[in-house]
Amino acid sequence: MKTTDPDLLRKSDGPGGPGLPAQRPAPATPPPSSEGQSKTGGTLNVFSHGVLVIWAFLVAMPLLWAVMTSFKDDKSIFDSPWSLPDRLHFENWSRAWTQAHMSEYFLTTVIVVACSLVGTLLLGSMAAYVLARFDFPGNRFLYFLFIGGLSFPVILALVPLFFVMNNLGLLNTTHGLILVYIAYSLPFTVFFLTAFFRTLPTSVAEAALIDGASHSRTFFQVMLPMAKPGLISVGIFNFLGQWNQYLLPTVLNTDPDRKVLSQGLVQLAVSQGYKGDWSGLFAGLVMAMLPVLGAYIVFQRQVVAGLTAGALK
Repeated sequence: MKTTDPDLLRKSDGPGGPGLPAQRPAPATPPPSSEGQSKTGGTLNVFSHGVLVIWAFLVAMPLLWAVMTSFKDDKSIFDSPWSLPDRLHFENWSRAWTQAHMSEYFLTTVIVVACSLVGTLLLGSMAAYVLARFDFPGNRFLYFLFIGGLSFPVILALVPLFFVMNNLGLLNTTHGLILVYIAYSLPFTVFFLTAFFRTLPTSVAEAALIDGASHSRTFFQVMLPMAKPGLISVGIFNFLGQWNQYLLPTVLNTDPDRKVLSQGLVQLAVSQGYKGDWSGLFAGLVMAMLPVLGAYIVFQRQVVAGLTAGALK
């Protein structure tokens, strides 16, 4: 006999449906234990931090030792190379700056690197913007032509480059060396900035063009300020390469009055080999090292932002 009692029907209603006995929920499975994962992550963190500490020690110790040695006298350098100087011998720096002509080498290097860096960033950013934003016949060919310049060894071009510079009357000239530095740095600059310009939003440039701005005004007033992190990053890398460049000026700049800092350091090392003025040599070495180190410390955040901007966007 079928019952119609609503109380009985209400009691029998369950997850299985009306009139069916209620089903018990399945017991919840406990979440997997994170103890093993935490142990693995802790081991990896300890290992990675240990590697970073060792790497930092290997990088910082030679720099600190060179700075410390530049304030010692010659006798202390050989008798106690790892001890602190008895006093700060600032005469080492003055002797290297005046007698070793480091001031002249430093000034020439600043002029060459500053002009070549401005020219490299200007020409490289313009070429990279066109290759990244405009489609035209030969676009990919030009892009891969710049990429091919990265894989071409500079030493193979030294002999023909020497004769080209000689025929053009640019040998042993400051502006000739600037042009060579620009050509040497353009492939990497175009490669780096092309990828960076592709990450920038096109809507901003399109809005500027709709408002009546020309392509050149859009580039210089809109897109170039947006590419500031990339410009700073590639500028730091080019500054390091051009400041420490030795092979190109050695072949193309043999005039003693126009030598750059890397040539001056080599000449100082050769000339001091018989005199034994090692303290002056270390002082000149630190003079050449400080601008590079200072530039990286000042623009450290911008370099990291420029390297990660493409990945974050």
